[in-house]
Amino acid sequence: MIRILLFLVVVFALGLGFAWLADRPGEMVVTFSGYQYQVSLMVAAVAVVAVVAAVMIAWWLLKALWNSPYTISRYFRVRRRDRGYQALSTGMIAAGAGDGALARKKTKEAAKLIRSDQEPLIQLLEAQASLLEGDHEGAREKFETMLDDPEMRLLGLRGLYLEAERLGDRNAARHYAGRAAAMAPQLAWAAESTLEDLTGRGDWDGALKLVEAQKSTRQIERDAANRRRAVLLTAKAQALIDSDPNAAKTAALEANRLRPDFAPAAGIAAKLLFRQNDVRKGAKILETAWKAEPHPEIAALYTHARPGDAVLDRLNRAKKLQEMKKNHADSSLAVARAALDAQDFSTARKEAEAAIRMDRREGAYLLLADIEEAETGDQGKVRQLLSKAVRAPRDPAWVADGVVSERWAPVSPITGKLDAFEWRAPMERLGQLIDSDEDAPDAAVPTIAAPTKPEKENVIELNPAGSAERPTAVAASETDEDDVAPVTATASAAVPPDGDAAEPAEEMARLPDDPGVDPDDEEQKSPRKFRLF
Repeated sequence: MIRILLFLVVVFALGLGFAWLADRPGEMVVTFSGYQYQVSLMVAAVAVVAVVAAVMIAWWLLKALWNSPYTISRYFRVRRRDRGYQALSTGMIAAGAGDGALARKKTKEAAKLIRSDQEPLIQLLEAQASLLEGDHEGAREKFETMLDDPEMRLLGLRGLYLEAERLGDRNAARHYAGRAAAMAPQLAWAAESTLEDLTGRGDWDGALKLVEAQKSTRQIERDAANRRRAVLLTAKAQALIDSDPNAAKTAALEANRLRPDFAPAAGIAAKLLFRQNDVRKGAKILETAWKAEPHPEIAALYTHARPGDAVLDRLNRAKKLQEMKKNHADSSLAVARAALDAQDFSTARKEAEAAIRMDRREGAYLLLADIEEAETGDQGKVRQLLSKAVRAPRDPAWVADGVVSERWAPVSPITGKLDAFEWRAPMERLGQLIDSDEDAPDAAVPTIAAPTKPEKENVIELNPAGSAERPTAVAASETDEDDVAPVTATASAAVPPDGDAAEPAEEMARLPDDPGVDPDDEEQKSPRKFRLF
């Protein structure tokens, strides 16, 4: 565009010049070799312009003739390069489509037309063709050759990393990933593999530097980087809690600042503050975490913040937590545990039952069984509550890749992934899926219709009307005190409804695995005659 404008400007200037000369007529006299030439000024100007144009055209022709060999060779070279790039493009497409034969054919064609040192993509196409043909050894050699070229080094490390992963050589894979991460921290595959290696070896400082590099290169978002830093700082504090308490406290407080709702960070920070008698600051950290999301570990640390406190003081602290997060199962369970320690059984029972109504879980039934055993010692009711606990949904725990742990860990023991553990309920047991509605408060009890009575049915009444004789089993027990007759269905049906209750000495002892009789189920029973069929 600029050249066109310059051309127009030159033409316009020439036009103005000739117009100016036309308005001012004159003559030009030239004396040369004894001759005198006289022409008009316009003719002289036109002659000068024509001579200049002729000289320029002649110079262009001479230059074209002089450069013609180079121009011809460049034409064929460009044509050859275009054919090579066309073959290279077709080969890359074939490699992406999985056509190994076509990829190998186009690789050879491109290598003939283009020098491999001038176009690094030819080496990549050769490696891809070798992988498609199953020649992994040849592909590794190509990737190792790429390490000598600074432009292709990252590509070679990526190929060697994938080959090591395919062979299951984790050490070699992490070695290549570490080299790539040192050169380019923005590579996600290299950074993630290196991060897993550092966390697996417990190098928390190195992992923190890598996360900071990822954050500076904007590979991960700021919130994700802060979350990872909080997890790594918590893991560092957990590792240094006994060897270097001051460094552990610094790391835990920074982790809590990044994620105030993270229970493990809040717990470690508060525990270290309690050890240094800074109860107020530690309690404030736990209260903030509790308001965000209640957690049993937070409740246990908060209620036992002062080791010398009385049980009533612990109960009051648990009630304070309950005021911060009302209508929550963990709040009620915290108060119930503290009340059980204080021997306040009515409060403990009330809060445990409230927790069951809000979130029916295994731990609530177990706590209620402990309360029942401590208050009444009724083993029948205790076993009944334990049987309900077995069928109830499991309590939340730290779960990662199918592994259930009572304590939090920074990485998964299966995959080595950072921040894999989540606080949630584990997978339900099969018995819970079958009996999950058995103890529901408002669940309707299913009824099974009795089969149609046959026309000829023999009904044997074990307690005929008008019979005043005592059952045979009871009579036998009266005659012989040493022989204990089994309690049969005949004896059970023979007892009149308005009969006197048996003395405790006459009751038969329950088996150790007898869960007892639920009083509610006993009231729903109605006396009916026993039918043999």
